[in-house]
Amino acid sequence: MLDSLITSKTRQKLLVKFFSNPKNMGHLRGLAEEFGESTNSIRKELNNLCEAGLLLKSEEKNRVDYQANPNHAFFTNLQDLIQKYLGLDKLILAVLERMGQVSQIALVGDYAHGIDSGRIEVQITGTQLNEDYLIHISEKLKSLIAKEVVFEVRSSISDPEALLLYSQTERV
Repeated sequence: MLDSLITSKTRQKLLVKFFSNPKNMGHLRGLAEEFGESTNSIRKELNNLCEAGLLLKSEEKNRVDYQANPNHAFFTNLQDLIQKYLGLDKLILAVLERMGQVSQIALVGDYAHGIDSGRIEVQITGTQLNEDYLIHISEKLKSLIAKEVVFEVRSSISDPEALLLYSQTERV
């Protein structure tokens, strides 16, 4: 889906990096290493995204960090698009469907840090949860979104960098 809208693989990776979790930051050399691409291709796309106002850059000494611009008119739309591309909307619905009394669903691991690794790690909190159901939906989601999904039921979300996808008290 995203491939037909955005043909640049580098731009896709950058959008996933910065819009999957607005807390994510990156710098040129780190992004080039992470994506296994040249600094020139990363620089070009970073400049394009900054010129469009989608990314903010902050300079400190000899290092320039980039981050999504939450004040951009398309910020929410891009975040929704990336979450749909990653299949997070289907994941949330599948968990809520028959899981029990879910309090929170949080994205942890690679995708919380904007790394499109193919393995989505999710932590779930709540009471009277049907943990057997997780095995079933894990396989179902893998066929739907073409990514491995690993669930972990916890008493609380353990990763401080987690991206909260759902909260019983408020819809994220």
